Amino acid sequence: MKPLSDIVILDFTHMLSGPYCSMLLADLGAQTIKIEPPVSGEGTRKLLAQDPEHSVDGMGAYFLTLARNKQSVCIDMKSEEGRKVFHRLARHSDVVVENFSPGVARRIGIDHATLSAINPGIITCSISGFGSVGPNIDRPAFDMVAQGMGGGMSLTGEADGRPLRAGIPIGDLGGGVFGALGILAALHARAGSGRGQHVDISMLDAQISMLNYMATMYLLSGKSPGRAGNGHFVHVPYDTFRTRTRDLIVAVITDNFWAELARLIGDAELLQPRFAGQPGRFAERTFINQRLQKHFLKESCEYWLEKLTERRIPCAPVNDLAHALSDEQVRARNMVVGVDLPSGRRIEMPGNPVKLSGMTEEAYAPPPALGQDTEQVLARLGGLDGREIAELRRRGVIG
Repeated sequence: MKPLSDIVILDFTHMLSGPYCSMLLADLGAQTIKIEPPVSGEGTRKLLAQDPEHSVDGMGAYFLTLARNKQSVCIDMKSEEGRKVFHRLARHSDVVVENFSPGVARRIGIDHATLSAINPGIITCSISGFGSVGPNIDRPAFDMVAQGMGGGMSLTGEADGRPLRAGIPIGDLGGGVFGALGILAALHARAGSGRGQHVDISMLDAQISMLNYMATMYLLSGKSPGRAGNGHFVHVPYDTFRTRTRDLIVAVITDNFWAELARLIGDAELLQPRFAGQPGRFAERTFINQRLQKHFLKESCEYWLEKLTERRIPCAPVNDLAHALSDEQVRARNMVVGVDLPSGRRIEMPGNPVKLSGMTEEAYAPPPALGQDTEQVLARLGGLDGREIAELRRRGVIG
């Protein structure tokens, strides 16, 4: 049994930050019910859905991944009747999560004040660009906005180049991870108090948190570490190097690692005593990196990985997606999983990185068709009978 199998989540999320949050929890067993508008469904359903390379059975890569292990219920939340139907579900649920613009949750009756009056144990979670407190909460925000305002972009890129965003959307994904963490913390607190609470996640907050020790360095000195490309502002050599094949990472963070590397390379210039300690290497980091680069270009990345690994020098290839997703360690950790679609096709996608010793099952269900679970969920969770459901469907309240 999965650890969250007794938890019911009503999921209003769309795009990336919110769906990623609820996907992580659904993977861990939470009964995650997407509440979608009738006819059109949640907007992420349409992303890449018509792209011939990045869609299957009318579902794009976004929805295929983010909606796995979830159910779909269609309710017209713009109608008073629809909100009443939803409140019947909320009465018997644990969590409501959304990433609407500020004010939308209150307007459609899914804010914490409204829902806690119906169910005192309910936990609500909002993921937004700037949270619910502060002067800028109404500003629109997407991934790159969070990355830029959070300071991380100013540290990314070559020293003499322009700031760069991360290649993966860490603004959105960071909000999703912290959303899941906040929900789990609130569930634990409820076990003692019996009462739910609101989880307020700001994507900007998440980016500031991930600055971590670099922010503290600045707050202590008033000096930003700045951009250093793939290099490091303390350790040398700590960089990427070209080889005859792929780029190679070498990460020397102790003098012992350096001694092993210098002996492996066998270059008299690098074996000089003044490079034995970090201060000497840092003072001549350009010379050291250039000297090493000449040697690494003589052989393939695979050759150097073998030699460096033999000496336990931290190293890695710079993998493209093909190499990363076929890596033996990645596959051994079940980080590429198969999902069987209703059409009979089987697709692969990333697994869940949370590995629990008590969770022996890592099955992944396909994304739901629009509204496929409406009747079953309304009957089981909302207590509606067949006649009530049929009448709601006739009036367009559900789909």
